[in-house]
Amino acid sequence: MALHFLIDDAAGAEPGAVVSLTGAEAKHAAVVRRVRPDEVVTLGDGRGVWLEGRAEHVEPGRVDVRIAERREVPRPAPRIVLAQALAKGDRDELAVQAACELGADEIVPWQAARSVSRWEGAKAVKGRERWSSIVREAAKQAHRAWIPDVAAPERTADLVARAAAQRVLLLDPTAPGRLSAIEVDDRDLVLVVGPEGGIAPEELERLSDAGAERVRLGDTVLRTSTAGPAAIALLSSALGRW
Repeated sequence: MALHFLIDDAAGAEPGAVVSLTGAEAKHAAVVRRVRPDEVVTLGDGRGVWLEGRAEHVEPGRVDVRIAERREVPRPAPRIVLAQALAKGDRDELAVQAACELGADEIVPWQAARSVSRWEGAKAVKGRERWSSIVREAAKQAHRAWIPDVAAPERTADLVARAAAQRVLLLDPTAPGRLSAIEVDDRDLVLVVGPEGGIAPEELERLSDAGAERVRLGDTVLRTSTAGPAAIALLSSALGRW
């Protein structure tokens, strides 16, 4: 499979045109991935544009690619949204990375009641930027035409509001129904994953009253870093993506 890189502007990237990678992306292509002249590569803008071409000029500061083919990839619908509770250490970041590789279309940082990590003020801005960087790199690694959005941090009240317009699925190991048994429709699917201590009972009750569905993955209890990605894999199959 051809190596894949990201460009910021694909407006003039038509067949026959030359597109240049610059800055960190050019250095990554030339130095880290060792792209060579005449090598076939793919490029994307993260918003549905998918390009294929051959490298013509390669140096650490600039890589020129002659475009041979351009296509527009539709945005996935319905979307899979991961509302990932903030967790200690790097467990939430591991979840975000894997979720992006496996098909999440939006990532929502959730300030859950039992979250040890707290995002407030400048820390919330920095945290969102960090997650956005993780998502961008994971999408590039997975050769995704659309880079998932990273929403501003949300609280339980925000997830309650989402339940009015989207299908909210609460991953709860004590739920009677299995995620693998649900029937999908044209509504977006919002997976809610709790922190290390799980979703608090009052949050389960509040979200359930708003219309959210409690579902479990199986008979074992997964870490917060693995529950979301495992659920996304199941939904990707149910939606026919896999």
